[in-house]
Amino acid sequence: MDIAIIGAGNVGAALAKGWAKKGHNLYIGVRHPDDAKYAALKSQLGAQAKFVTPAEAAKAASVILLATPWGQTEQAVKSLGPVSGKIIIDATNPLKPDLSGLTHNGDTSAAETIQSWVPDAKVIKAFNTVGANIMEKPEVRGYKAMMYFCGNDSQARQTVKKLISDIGFEPVEAGDLKEARLLEPLAMLWIKSAYAFGMGRDFAFGLLKAS
Repeated sequence: MDIAIIGAGNVGAALAKGWAKKGHNLYIGVRHPDDAKYAALKSQLGAQAKFVTPAEAAKAASVILLATPWGQTEQAVKSLGPVSGKIIIDATNPLKPDLSGLTHNGDTSAAETIQSWVPDAKVIKAFNTVGANIMEKPEVRGYKAMMYFCGNDSQARQTVKKLISDIGFEPVEAGDLKEARLLEPLAMLWIKSAYAFGMGRDFAFGLLKAS
């Protein structure tokens, strides 16, 4: 599959490595593709990835991952150019600058906001509820970490479900895009647990089924 990854920070890099191992073609969309700071990641990804501008990445791919800080996300989305019919995976969290909480609470979500910016795209919320370190190795004590995802288009959800599995998570479908209003606070719980409640970053959410 041709996947554009917008942003080459910790989350974008972790998912790029996982998808490269599964043979996906990656287009890493960054403002300055030739910047020396990407040299190590280029070496790790090898021929599976091309570093290009965000617009070039979006044009080449059928699936686009947004792995940007929330404050930069609107500008990033607007830099993509036409995205009608494309799947956009929203891995962002609308964190306040001081990380004390979310800028979106209850009546909307970052994912729904992104959908309003690109109404002809298929936005799916995923990859937002754990840190990048877990995305590198989504297994804890022999169990797969779970990854909730949601979106309005059922076929797009199935595509993203497969991409979640490719990374190594147990995908758990959570319904329509409005359910991102639940997933984004869940991310806040992970962040608070990691940094404020003393758990550190080496944990993930799991699903225990009675049968």
